Amino acid sequence: MINVRVFVKNITAENFWEIGKSIPHVQISTNLNVVGINKKSEELLDVPFVFTINYSPAVAQISLKGTSMVTGSKEELQQILKEHKDKKPPPPQVMQAISNTVFLESVLVCKSLNIPPPIPLPKIAPVQKKKRVEPTYRA
Repeated sequence: MINVRVFVKNITAENFWEIGKSIPHVQISTNLNVVGINKKSEELLDVPFVFTINYSPAVAQISLKGTSMVTGSKEELQQILKEHKDKKPPPPQVMQAISNTVFLESVLVCKSLNIPPPIPLPKIAPVQKKKRVEPTYRA
């Protein structure tokens, strides 16, 4: 079984919106790119990545760069390298670990910059008071 550790090495974020002006409804696009997969040793792979968040209209821009260290058996890591050379995407476990980390970090950055986070927040519907139902007959 592979083990993935994610390290964020660089965070760049900028809020372009004027302070005090309300932020309009925005479209948020995210992009996670795995730059490559490098063999460090028989039981260790280095997987550098870049994660970007863009807002439309241009409210802000966020970029996170880092690397993940993938450990596992020699056979598992050779399979990951072989698939990478065949232009296949990295294993879901690697992408999920990177995604979880960068989204969490980006939410914290968004809070500091006072901009909408890249993940939709849950919407709670207002509680409606039920009308008291009158019985159809009375005794």
